[in-house]
Amino acid sequence: MSNLLVTGATGPFGQKAIETLLSKNTGDTIYAMARNPEKAEPLKEKGVEVRIGDYNDPESLVTAFEGIDKILFVSGSDLSNRSEQHKNVVDAAKKTGIKHVVYTSFQRKNETESSPIYMVAESHMNTEKWLAESGMDYTILLNNVYMDFIPMFIGDQVLETGTIYLPVEDGKGAFALRADMAEAAANVLAGKGHENKTYDFGNIEAYSFQDAADILSEISGKEINYVSPSVAEFMKTMKEAGVPDAAAGMSAGFSSAIAQGEFITANDDMKNLLGREPVSLKEFLTQVYSS
Repeated sequence: MSNLLVTGATGPFGQKAIETLLSKNTGDTIYAMARNPEKAEPLKEKGVEVRIGDYNDPESLVTAFEGIDKILFVSGSDLSNRSEQHKNVVDAAKKTGIKHVVYTSFQRKNETESSPIYMVAESHMNTEKWLAESGMDYTILLNNVYMDFIPMFIGDQVLETGTIYLPVEDGKGAFALRADMAEAAANVLAGKGHENKTYDFGNIEAYSFQDAADILSEISGKEINYVSPSVAEFMKTMKEAGVPDAAAGMSAGFSSAIAQGEFITANDDMKNLLGREPVSLKEFLTQVYSS
């Protein structure tokens, strides 16, 4: 029996991972690390021991990790400070004798500064390097784009406008649900034989945005078209629509990355860890847009 801790435990990924661990009844003791005690109250009510820790506060991490055997290290969302935060986590894990770190990283192919999503990938690459050099066992989960974000890419009003407008060209991505990734991550944390391995956390097939348009046309009974403008035209259109530059730039960056094949890797890694097929794009879009 082991002491298992999930960081970022009040976020959607962490909550689903803990829910999965509790359902397994392995006899392991489940701990949750959170910054906000109030947000963690529902976890306490489920019998999870909560420890307070902040990626910006190294001493709080050392306290939170004391006596823990394995951690699910859910990556932070503060892009500008994430490398420093993640270094704090790895250092605290080493200091407290953590045996195994399962880390939610990021799928990519281009690891140079020419990548349109280098600002996202850089801190993940740094963290993987620190874990590999740490002397601890580790497992790297290369998360694809969350399928949950597809409605943000294509817009809430897509059934009204009849158009998906994104500079993705013919690019595809093996998009998968965040909940499926979290469940598989929890299975790795509680399982055996995953030391010093890397898994691609994506779907069993890659999808294009033309696929999304076809699915939406089928489920809505309306013709939904897919239009791929240039990045410059996309940014101009977003600006005219009042979309903040940062949000439009992030959408354009991920669109360009998908167009360049950064997220196209589809395989059975997550399917095997789940023991079932991940939710497909058709199942997801039907659930979101048929109501």
